[in-house]
Amino acid sequence: MSREIIRTEKAPAPVGPYNQAIAATGKMIFVAGQIALDPNTGIIVGEGDVKKQTEQVMANLEAILVAGGASFADVVRTTVFLADMNDFAAVNAIYAKYFDEATAPARACVEVSRLPKDVLVEIDCVAVVSS
Repeated sequence: MSREIIRTEKAPAPVGPYNQAIAATGKMIFVAGQIALDPNTGIIVGEGDVKKQTEQVMANLEAILVAGGASFADVVRTTVFLADMNDFAAVNAIYAKYFDEATAPARACVEVSRLPKDVLVEIDCVAVVSS
């Protein structure tokens, strides 16, 4: 099994024992959960605004996918973590801009008691890179 560490300066650097993404066997990319950190400043974007935070999360995911040779079209699975399930509709509206409903990836969405740096949303994904 081959394994490639993927890093980009266009997304926040890891703040713990993990990488931004891993490409396993050259076909799949497992993207670590992304929060609304600005990759240039390391500061949370959209403090208290779940829509702005979701936009930054999606930008961070996209930067990592591109660094791994993939795009949102290659994503097959996501997990959305929310600090408050009442934000589901707002997050879903932003999320839907990136995934066509007909071809959208499988997804789980859960409310959690707390997220890193007290953000409102975190999203991870798995992509399969086309040959």
